Amino acid sequence: MPIRARLQQALIRLWQKRGLGARLLYPLTLLHRAWRAFDTWRYRAGLARAHRVGVPVVVVGNLYVGGTGKTPLVIEIVRELKLRGWHPGIVARGYGAAAREAREVDPRGSARDFGDEPLLMANAAGVPVAVSRDRVAAARLLRNLHPRVDVIVTDDGLQHRRLARDVEIAVIHYRGLGNGWLLPAGPLRDPPERLQDVSAVVFHGDILPVRIYSPHFFMRTQLGTVYALKDPSRRIDLAELAAEQRNKGVRLLAAAGIGMPDRFFAMLRAHGLQFDELPLPDHYDYAANPFANRRFDCALITEKDAVKCRGNPALEADGRICVVPLRTTVHTALIDLIEQRIRAAAHTDEAHAMHAEQFSKAKVADGSPTA
Repeated sequence: MPIRARLQQALIRLWQKRGLGARLLYPLTLLHRAWRAFDTWRYRAGLARAHRVGVPVVVVGNLYVGGTGKTPLVIEIVRELKLRGWHPGIVARGYGAAAREAREVDPRGSARDFGDEPLLMANAAGVPVAVSRDRVAAARLLRNLHPRVDVIVTDDGLQHRRLARDVEIAVIHYRGLGNGWLLPAGPLRDPPERLQDVSAVVFHGDILPVRIYSPHFFMRTQLGTVYALKDPSRRIDLAELAAEQRNKGVRLLAAAGIGMPDRFFAMLRAHGLQFDELPLPDHYDYAANPFANRRFDCALITEKDAVKCRGNPALEADGRICVVPLRTTVHTALIDLIEQRIRAAAHTDEAHAMHAEQFSKAKVADGSPTA
């Protein structure tokens, strides 16, 4: 296991209880908590302004740092909104992206240019995606390039208050809220009481006890049909792969550079597969071949890993590497809640736009400067 992945696992263990290591870091957590409180106060007091971008905004985020299942939920929300006649676009930070300015994601591009999750979303959701550390700039770019976009869904951004939002969804995975402390003594980016403010909480997996203040829903994930990275037309069902392993002794390796690799491994085992584990750091870039010194007949990876493997010619050409897609489902009631909120927000945005247009025409009519 790479050193970075080992450090991540050590931090996860540290953050699950209020032990000595966490208590030694707690003074820094007090500083973090003070900053979060000040940041919240700035916006509520009007000292800082959240910017609207002319269409409703849905923020899908988390309190627990790292992967909690936000990206698959964003993809599923976007798919459902498309089925209901909306024209969504996606905004993301673009972790690991080379450029700092706002850019639209090219689905044929590389993870080094746009980040692994935005590239995955651009291919899986089939909607425009823009990336930037400044979500406001990314949202405005998306609207300029794609005027038909009538709702924006952001992957992460619960803490990015500059972008005004109409719906906030907090995703909580099976580790719950850890020890309940903010970084660095705990895993949280916001205090637990932040859950009082969100529109809905979505649970991903079997959850440790968490006090809930908002409407809550569950997202279900299941593994799809496996396909070869080199030739996606080559497909095999997981049950069929398990039978081949039993009958022919196929040697499997499972690798995952995601926030919750252990969950991916558990889902594979639930299908009767036996394999060697290779947990990699979240957002692992695959610039080096992690399979080079390993013996296997078939390596199973996630779709998030696949978009980065396609930037490495040696991995792209390896017919033994297979991709296991993840399929997410959510209750219709969650989409109903989202649509109700964004429909109301859309009417408000239209009213503001109409008022601004009328005001501008009135200024022109009486000869007043409009600039």
